[in-house]
Amino acid sequence: MATYLMNNMRLLKVLTTALLILIAPLTQAETKWLDKVVAIVDDDIILASELDERLDSIKANIARTGKQAPPEDELRKEVLDLLVLENIQMQMANRYGLRIDDEELNGAVARIAANNNMTLSQFQQALTSSGASYLAVREQISREMILQRVQMGNVNQRIQVTDQEIQNYLQSSEGKEVTSPEFHFSHILIPVSSDATDAERKQAETQAKSLSAQLRAGKNIDNARDDISISDLGWRKGTELPALFKGVAANMKDGDVSDPLQSASGFHIIKLLESRGVQQLVKQTRASHILLKPSAIRDEAQTIALAKELRQRALKGEDFRELAKEYSEDIGSAQEGGDLGWTTPGQLVPEFQKAMDETAPGEIHVPVASQFGWHVIKVVERRTKDVTNDMRKQIARNALHERKYADELDIWLRKIRSEAFVDIKI
Repeated sequence: MATYLMNNMRLLKVLTTALLILIAPLTQAETKWLDKVVAIVDDDIILASELDERLDSIKANIARTGKQAPPEDELRKEVLDLLVLENIQMQMANRYGLRIDDEELNGAVARIAANNNMTLSQFQQALTSSGASYLAVREQISREMILQRVQMGNVNQRIQVTDQEIQNYLQSSEGKEVTSPEFHFSHILIPVSSDATDAERKQAETQAKSLSAQLRAGKNIDNARDDISISDLGWRKGTELPALFKGVAANMKDGDVSDPLQSASGFHIIKLLESRGVQQLVKQTRASHILLKPSAIRDEAQTIALAKELRQRALKGEDFRELAKEYSEDIGSAQEGGDLGWTTPGQLVPEFQKAMDETAPGEIHVPVASQFGWHVIKVVERRTKDVTNDMRKQIARNALHERKYADELDIWLRKIRSEAFVDIKI
């Protein structure tokens, strides 16, 4: 039925354009075409009105940048080529059944508005004021989202990043820069003029030491004071920090306050508000579970009763692993005795995570329900793991993937263009 409807919609589009609409008195020999086909792309067509609309939009964007637009014929050809490629991909999306639902589209539009420091209503008003159609913009955003998914679905599977490539990248100057630690500092300067006396300089140093001690004691320093300057340095790579701060920053932990640092302009105090990539420690839990699912054979009440019974049997000394192998309906872990391995916060569903966090190692939590069924959870052990290297490798993997993506996307676009039937009519 879906194919039938799609084919009929295409037929309607073709017939509407092929028949055209004549505007002229019947006595005139001339006719005026409202629209015409500029390209046939596989099972679809591109109309002159579509081309003109996109051409006008691109010209407006170029004008806003202040750049010189290419010659009209050249630009028109490039835009038509772009529409052909988009059309091929949209036909692929139709075959895949890709759709963007209203909720997701609304969220995307709201994010675009927020990125432009506007509310949704302000964004709509801005579009209206500029002569653009809000509905048309929504449609274009939806189209772009679909195109992106088609591209990612086809291109990502063509990209491989090897462990050796990751190691080489981490050892390169670019890799070291990208994965280097980042620091977020607040900064206080007690200024000292270049012609200050030794006594004035000593007084400023004493004041700086006092402020440093107050900050370490948890006191907030008033930014309105005339004798100091407080600023937020924002997030910076270690290599981007002023030379005066670099040596100190490497030895600071989140929340630490430095001793006063002297420069020609005065005495500086820095507080490390937060850091990234220095040492990433995560608390991990190793747990086992027995999953029971209500069914036509065993209703909800019977499932809960069995879960309670299995917990009691385990508490009385029966092997939890053997109980999990016999009763658990979690295909992934049952044969492993219910062992879920080491997990990090957020990896499991909230109900399971909460119950697991409440349970001490060696204990078994009362049965808890989740979207998957009823769980009997036993916490085996806990640890704190340094995942800094894992995070650095993931950053490197993402950077290499992004670098390869552009090349693979270009190759894939050329491929689908060469394989499509395209008949240009202009």
